[in-house]
Amino acid sequence: MAVYRIAIGSPREASHPAAIRAAFAEFFSMLIFVFAGQGSGMAYTKLTNNGPATPDGLIVASLSHAFGLFVAVSVGANISGGHVNPAVTFGAFVGGNITLLRSILYWIAQLFGSVVACILLNFATGGMETTAFSLSSGVSVWNALVFEIVMTFGLVYTVYATAVDPKKGNIGVVAPIAIGLIVGANILVGGAFDGASMNPAVSFGPALVSWSWTHHWVYWLGPFIGSAAAAIIYDNIFIGDDAHQPLSNTDF
Repeated sequence: MAVYRIAIGSPREASHPAAIRAAFAEFFSMLIFVFAGQGSGMAYTKLTNNGPATPDGLIVASLSHAFGLFVAVSVGANISGGHVNPAVTFGAFVGGNITLLRSILYWIAQLFGSVVACILLNFATGGMETTAFSLSSGVSVWNALVFEIVMTFGLVYTVYATAVDPKKGNIGVVAPIAIGLIVGANILVGGAFDGASMNPAVSFGPALVSWSWTHHWVYWLGPFIGSAAAAIIYDNIFIGDDAHQPLSNTDF
């Protein structure tokens, strides 16, 4: 990774109309995604009368998150790049595709969108609580950390290959569905172990609303490590310095 491409950004960027619009896009995309993902889990709990976790429930979670993220990325793609994930934003920053100041705007909007979605779900369901991410029995924090690193690596690698790479060509058209599918597939892998977050904002909203912070750090550290690794590897091996354009306020 070429360190010179990492940019802090100017203070004026925080008030630039394009940056504000992009932050709002991230807020609404995250709200849509979390409302669908968390809401489907709450609906399943209601239908099963708080029954135990089952393979059917895991499939439901996988599909709802895949479909929800496909839509959330699609509706935000032309405005903010459709990150819908602080880890994806961090990966874009590490690769020199977004400034630090705009990243901070995105992170605030993403976290706020997740919290608002959980509050709305709590109200709309008559007081049902959103479920904070947690480790399953027999799963250590280090097991979960590896899960989150590897799963987020796969997600951000997919983002780079289908949405960021300037050589992507027509494959960019399927970027939102590819991103949604890798998240759905990873939930089938890691959902039974640690909930398969891959997204600090998705973990933050339910944790704040239910005030449950046990092992919450895993759902930040793992995705950020996996995201940085994917960005550095893809950028150095497959993009290279020659393919990069100068960073501007309208970049991903």
